[in-house]
Amino acid sequence: MTTTLDGFASLDSACAVGLIEAIQKYFDLMYDCDTSRFDQVFRSTVQLHGYREGQMVAWPAQVYRDILDKRQSPKSLNAARADEVLLIDFASTTQAFTKVRVRVNTMLFVDYLTWHRIGGTWLITSKGFHVESSTGEI
Repeated sequence: MTTTLDGFASLDSACAVGLIEAIQKYFDLMYDCDTSRFDQVFRSTVQLHGYREGQMVAWPAQVYRDILDKRQSPKSLNAARADEVLLIDFASTTQAFTKVRVRVNTMLFVDYLTWHRIGGTWLITSKGFHVESSTGEI
């Protein structure tokens, strides 16, 4: 089956399903902080950008992995889970962009994720994050 999304490149269903599965892996990682799966979600060259405490930060993969390692996971706190896909845009069968909302404990983030399909696997190559709420409320 071949699907065309908004006039973009023709995509087979495996390509689209693969991205949806990759997004779910991202949500799972944000919830359980199990960094043994970090390389299944993020490319080793990923860069993350966003504001923390009023300052723009830029983190390479290893710094972000360390942050997740030190974070008390929402799963361990039995925190409410809230994650949703707000937008998916395919540039081609090897590049996509997503906008997602994800709760991490009491913080609600809107993340802009750039994905590349490398060797058949969708990986995040860039993440821009925004703290939408620090109380978990929109």
